[in-house]
Parts: sequence; C-alpha cells; structure tokens
Amino acid sequence: MSELTKFFKLLSDETRLRILLLLKSQRLCVCELCGIMNESQPKVSKHLAKLRDLGIIDDERHEQFIFYSLKTNNKLYLRILDDILDSINDYPIVKEDIEKSENAERFIKIS
Repeated sequence: MSELTKFFKLLSDETRLRILLLLKSQRLCVCELCGIMNESQPKVSKHLAKLRDLGIIDDERHEQFIFYSLKTNNKLYLRILDDILDSINDYPIVKEDIEKSENAERFIKIS
C-alpha cells in the first residue's frame, strides 16, 4: 500500500504529473521536456530524479543526452495515466503539452 501512496503523492505535483503524461507516449530528454513544458532545466531535472529514484521511469544515455521513459511494469499506474489522458480536454495545460510534443520536430538525433 505504501507504494501506491507514494505514487499518488508524486501525482499531486503538477510538474511531475505533466512529465509522466508526456513520457507515457514517448521517451524524451530533459531539454525536450523543458521546451515542451516551458520549465527550467533544474526544476525538470529535480523531478526526473525523484521519479527515477522511486522506480517509475527509466533513463538511457545516448551520447551526451539522457532520455527518460515511463516504466511499463505497473499496469495500475498506466491505467491511471490513461484515464487522465482520456479526459485531456478537461486539462488545458496537459493538452497543450501533448500537442507540443506531437508537433515538435525531434532536434536530437539518436544513433
């Protein structure tokens, strides 16, 4: 039960929730998340570290960039995020984030 409580505490922060929703559909690096969310690099990095430390996201290095992705091993977490995304029109900032991420050209080439 404490794992579920920790997850809901993570979701209670808007920045972390936005990051998780973005990572639900694609892996992104810090600079891409900052551009999409219009947030500072230190702020995004701090939240990514917390999500990584709690085992909710993975990171993978490609040259000088670290890409983050949502772990898919917890089906409950994925369903909760899917339910939020299903109601995306109720959350304008999330809708804007998703649209930016879909419309943005990938400026980092992965080898």
